[in-house]
Amino acid sequence: MRFRCFSLLVFLLITTVSWANHLSATPTNIIITGSVTGTDGEPLVGANVVVPGTYVGTITDFEGRYVINVPDDATILTFSYAGYETTAIKIEGRTTIDVVLAEGVSLREVQVVGSRSYKRSSTDSPVAIDVIDIADLASTTGRVEINQIMQYAAPSFNATKQSGSDGADHIDPASLRGLGPDQTLVLINGKRRHQSSLVNVFGTRGRGNSGTDLNALPASAIKRIEVLRDGASAQYGSDAIAGVINIVLKDQTEGVTGSVTYGAYSTAIGEGYEEDYGDALFNIEGEQRIDGESKSFDGNTTRVDLNYGAALGDNGGYANITTEFLTKDRTLRPGFSWRQGYGSAAIDGFNFLINSAMPLGENTELYAYGGRNFRNTDAYAFSRGSFADGDNRAVPSLYPDGFTPRITSDITDVSASAGLRHTMENGWNIDFNNSYGKNNFHYFIKGTNNASLGAASPTEFDAGGHSLSQNVTGLDFSKFYDDYGAGLNVAFGMEYRTENFEIFAGEVGSYAIYDDRGNPIVNPATQTPAIDENGDVLPGGSQGFPGYSPANAVDKNRTNYGLYLDIEHNFTDAFLLGGAVRYEKYSDFGETFNYKLASRLKLIDGLSLRASISSGFRAPSLAQIHYNLEFNNIVAGTSLRTLLAANTSTVARSFGIEPLKEETAFNVGAGLAYSKGGFTATIDAYQISVDDRIILTDIFDASGIGITGVEAAQFFANGVDTKTTGLDIVLNYRKYFNNGSNFSVGIAGNINDTEIESINSGDLNEFTFFGPFSQAYLEAAAPDYKFGANASYGIAGFEVNVAVTQFSEVTLQDFQWVDSPATNQAEADALFAVATDVYEAAATVDASVSYAITNGIKLTIGGLNILNTYPTPQFDGWTDQGGFNDSVQMGSDGAYFFGRIAFKF
Repeated sequence: MRFRCFSLLVFLLITTVSWANHLSATPTNIIITGSVTGTDGEPLVGANVVVPGTYVGTITDFEGRYVINVPDDATILTFSYAGYETTAIKIEGRTTIDVVLAEGVSLREVQVVGSRSYKRSSTDSPVAIDVIDIADLASTTGRVEINQIMQYAAPSFNATKQSGSDGADHIDPASLRGLGPDQTLVLINGKRRHQSSLVNVFGTRGRGNSGTDLNALPASAIKRIEVLRDGASAQYGSDAIAGVINIVLKDQTEGVTGSVTYGAYSTAIGEGYEEDYGDALFNIEGEQRIDGESKSFDGNTTRVDLNYGAALGDNGGYANITTEFLTKDRTLRPGFSWRQGYGSAAIDGFNFLINSAMPLGENTELYAYGGRNFRNTDAYAFSRGSFADGDNRAVPSLYPDGFTPRITSDITDVSASAGLRHTMENGWNIDFNNSYGKNNFHYFIKGTNNASLGAASPTEFDAGGHSLSQNVTGLDFSKFYDDYGAGLNVAFGMEYRTENFEIFAGEVGSYAIYDDRGNPIVNPATQTPAIDENGDVLPGGSQGFPGYSPANAVDKNRTNYGLYLDIEHNFTDAFLLGGAVRYEKYSDFGETFNYKLASRLKLIDGLSLRASISSGFRAPSLAQIHYNLEFNNIVAGTSLRTLLAANTSTVARSFGIEPLKEETAFNVGAGLAYSKGGFTATIDAYQISVDDRIILTDIFDASGIGITGVEAAQFFANGVDTKTTGLDIVLNYRKYFNNGSNFSVGIAGNINDTEIESINSGDLNEFTFFGPFSQAYLEAAAPDYKFGANASYGIAGFEVNVAVTQFSEVTLQDFQWVDSPATNQAEADALFAVATDVYEAAATVDASVSYAITNGIKLTIGGLNILNTYPTPQFDGWTDQGGFNDSVQMGSDGAYFFGRIAFKF
């Protein structure tokens, strides 16, 4: 079956290469060469050289040189570089054009993340920064969501599609350097982005965490993504323990660009499944599917995006508008009878985003950006058996053969940011900004029932949901002094933030247990619960996901303010020293003070040594403090009514769970950066110690707490101290040839190890508090290593790209730990022998071919994971997510093939 997928791709590649050769047989282009330097004569590395309104463009090499193959009817080349004035040059028949760009930062120029100096670039930063061209990656890889693009572009970024994980099926948890999804701060144009209201609870990495939903942003609206791989709480505040992701939006005014992408996943998963398990398995090679269909491909994905940029006035104002439509069918992969719907969720979504600026005179600029994302998602929950098979969760008259409920959701993200930038006569830059964002997550459960209602049960329920909003007001000052050594930058500012978290109730039937007369039980002393014919109490609430009740409803706020000072001093051209301090005070848990020192020393021409040391923190989220829910957990084949109690509740205190406090961190990093000719290399080592990490505990016996029907409980707690050590390696080489062609090759890798140094269980049993099952999820948040190698070659509008990604072995503990939890080391040792799942090291191969049919139209075809590699199958039926593998490494969807047509005019 892998041969079937590979053969299809080879055929497409050969066809495209032949077509490209035919179309390029009579070239109508001219080759222009030259150099781009600053006024000081130094080459500008990575400057953009573009024919406006076309796909024709290149960047300068490490000596500032470029070669570009332009149409013979082209009249203008534009040259741009961050921190320098963009220049348009008429070609006028020349084949050599050397350009000197004048230094002149415009008010709208976004600082490189990790520095508050407008004079700093990512290449001379004292900390590790990746700058990722999202538009280029989206066009050549066919990936349609930011998380998936980043997974294969940034070595220390990890995200995979989840399945059977409730809300995490709908919003992918993502992380840097193996830490939690909420330990990475996300900025948009340098301003703090709001997080998702979702708390990851069931069967997923990042359990107990909330993260920022990067997929709520349209990839086609993004100019670049900067990934700061270093702690930065002293600069940016809470959450920046693992690093910072800054998303810089497009500001182009060159007209219309757009694309249509279509792709699908192969359902081929290998031989041997049917013979071994027969009818016990579902979704084998596109057969025995729960939807009754027979498919060779599923997960059919279509994305249509459109970006329009227009100038506002004649003084540099602009409006850049993006719309994006995405639809993706679900995938279905091998699962047992209790997990017939294993696979990734279906998505229908629409995005709108605008980025704009308008000069108000020579030294003042008004800017604003904002947008709205809406997604309707649909994922299967675990299957319910029939009553005849002893499962009383299914109403016999509705589902005589059992059923598989669907968790669907409406997810809405809105954001708006506006501000004023001004340069004073004395050289101080002022930036006043207000940013607002809100995430709303609303559950609708379909194909389900409330068993306690019997035949009167609806099959669909509004289960309620949750929302999180954030408003940030900031005032920043900065000034660069040229006459102190080789330059001194001073920045200081203040920030005031308000947050609100809500849980809103669903309809009564989604959460209620009904009595034998069909009324919700409100007084157990006087009402008799409904029972089945065997005398067993029928479970209440919507199966698949129970609704939030009025008792779960939350509407909580908090405020905090922060003050910071940030100084960078270039003592000489070779030696830079920077420092930052920040004070914050929260209305709900207190105050913090953090610091950072960072330095860079240029040892010889092209070789720099850099190092940093910092403290950090993450405030407990409002969701972690106040989230609560009653749900039915299936343990050892029995439905166990479980309370996830709010951290502020009396139940939490009765178990000895303390009020949540901030996580604290200590980061140390050091590395080397080297560049010569077309070659660059960065190697960065790091160690991150985090104390009082917030976790979701395992399940405690709660039958004696006096809450009707509740038999078990779990909590959010400052449960563990961890230490993460690792190494990031990034190597790149690019070569330009005189015929206008170019070749590039790169290797990017991350080696990472997270260890739990202590479990802070107090007087509670350590195995019950946070056992090996949960420990494995935390420690395996990132593979021990992930390395990617890529190569590309381009000539005359034709480009070929190949990438290989190698994942390390991953070890998890399976669901036997939940069914028969260990309470001591001897019991744990016995489980380790039978309940350890090992996913062997594995690699994926991606390939694509692109051809610019005209100057404004480009066609790309290709495939991802073309050898159809899956995580190692686990045949014992105990995986946490219920399929033949958990969603680790490359995920569980298999090979994906796509085509994309892009246009620009």
